[in-house]
Amino acid sequence: MDWIDYLGPMLDGAWITVKLTFYSTILGAVFSFLFGLGKLARHWYFKIPSVVYIEVFRGTSLLVQMFWLFYALPLVGDILGLNMRIPPVVAGVLALSANIGAYGAEVVRGAIQAVSKKQYEAATALNFTPKQTLWRIALPQAIPEMMPPFGNLAIQNLKDTALVSLITISDLAFVSERLRNLTQESAVIYTLALFMYFGMALVLAGMLKMLSQYVGTWRRAAGGK
Repeated sequence: MDWIDYLGPMLDGAWITVKLTFYSTILGAVFSFLFGLGKLARHWYFKIPSVVYIEVFRGTSLLVQMFWLFYALPLVGDILGLNMRIPPVVAGVLALSANIGAYGAEVVRGAIQAVSKKQYEAATALNFTPKQTLWRIALPQAIPEMMPPFGNLAIQNLKDTALVSLITISDLAFVSERLRNLTQESAVIYTLALFMYFGMALVLAGMLKMLSQYVGTWRRAAGGK
């Protein structure tokens, strides 16, 4: 087979990788804000679950998390008499989202805490509620600061999607390995895979840069520095 013959199936696998990256990054961003803000909450019933989530998912392997959701969770369900089997795509997206969300939560927490104390004092002087302070003062200043680390996490998430091949998802890594087993053309196939991952990372980095510029423009238009 010529290398051109490998492109079709590998592009199909790359499209699955793109979709996994998109869904897990969006859901991961939701987890980031949810648990990042939860860690800053005053009430223990928000703070403690957020701290536990962040520490567990930052302190354990993404691969183990993925295996647990796909292989171990159904066994736990059997013990409890519940059907807790989930499709491999769902397990992959959840594991990737939870992992990136735990790291992103620390980004959210740090960016909000980095807002000048004088800003919070001004909000108190204006009799703002905590909710108003968060939405009108803290987040508009913190979100632009979050964008560079969020961009790094998104690119890392793209690369981490290769692990879903181990739970039978036909992403680019899975298709590449299957083709290699069939043809033994390791150099050609993995070189193509390398350039495909690199190309996807470049596109993602460009999109995130444009998003970061838009957020910066929005902040300036809203009266930020």
